[in-house]
Amino acid sequence: MIQYSQEKTRSTLELLRKVWASRKLILKVCGIGAFVGIVVILGTPKEYTASTLIAPESIRRGSSSGMSMLADVADIDMSSSSTTERDAIYPSLYPAIVNSTPFLIRLFDIKVRGQKDSIAITLSQYLRERQRKPWWSVITSAPFRLAGQVISLFGSKSDEDGERVKAKSGINPFRLTRKEAGMAGAIASRINIGVDKKKRTITIFVTMQDPLVAAAVADTVRSHLKEYVTEYRTAKTRKTLEYAEKLRQEAQAAYYEAQEKYTRYADTNQGLVRLASRAELARLRNEMDLALVIYNQTEQQVQAAKTKLEKVRPVYAVIQPVTVPLRASKPRKMMILAGCILLSGAGSVTWILFRRGFERS
Repeated sequence: MIQYSQEKTRSTLELLRKVWASRKLILKVCGIGAFVGIVVILGTPKEYTASTLIAPESIRRGSSSGMSMLADVADIDMSSSSTTERDAIYPSLYPAIVNSTPFLIRLFDIKVRGQKDSIAITLSQYLRERQRKPWWSVITSAPFRLAGQVISLFGSKSDEDGERVKAKSGINPFRLTRKEAGMAGAIASRINIGVDKKKRTITIFVTMQDPLVAAAVADTVRSHLKEYVTEYRTAKTRKTLEYAEKLRQEAQAAYYEAQEKYTRYADTNQGLVRLASRAELARLRNEMDLALVIYNQTEQQVQAAKTKLEKVRPVYAVIQPVTVPLRASKPRKMMILAGCILLSGAGSVTWILFRRGFERS
């Protein structure tokens, strides 16, 4: 055992002597790695991240306070209870909602304007024309561009006509073109949704190369997300309200018609004492009163539906509003520089320790 430990110590010391003897080579390689890191940093465009923090109101009606608190903290569905309404959209699903195709398509045509721009353009146009790329992307993307040009030469004319017709008729979420799918992916890659289940807060992050554009898109995503959830949660109540308003209009028309018949008959037969006339007048009066009762009931139903609509409408408390970022979030200069130096140093040490094995092979 002692002999094994001594041999292990000798081998370790021998490896350290090899590394120390080649310290100049290691320093040179680390210097090359630092130079590569600086080139990468200078060639990577700056990007800015804007964020907003919101707290959505949780709806737990009809359940006990203790179970409601547990459901909010765990972000689980308590709809199995007979007294609790179902709600299929939870804060944990917000990232999936934002990355969904219909949601991303709505962001194509929003107007944005950079700090140096005087005219607002659409977000899709900004991502196509105003985005700066690293200089090495010209080299890495050359084969793909060449392949795309070759494919376009052999593309059928019918496909091109279909693309033109589709562009004129609008975007079809069911069947996106390659450009539309690529644009949706580009927008999705720049939006990140953070969900804190314990604090029950939602943080929206948007990263763009222009700080003003990042702030504008973050605020738009927040408003669109609120509209999406509001539209879902109020859908059933809005249908109920529309039906109640339809019944009210019908009841109102029936009441006005009964009222007109009664007043016309009363004016025409004024002063007559025949029993038939008085009976007909009483019948018309009863029909008018019954129509009035039904009309009042439908009016109450409309008011109740409006009250419920306001009750189920979700409320979002904006804890931290969107602000234009002042500092760039990317590239992370120190991490890139340190990573390049460490990788080059580790590579040089590995080569020094195992170069005999490589040379023999």
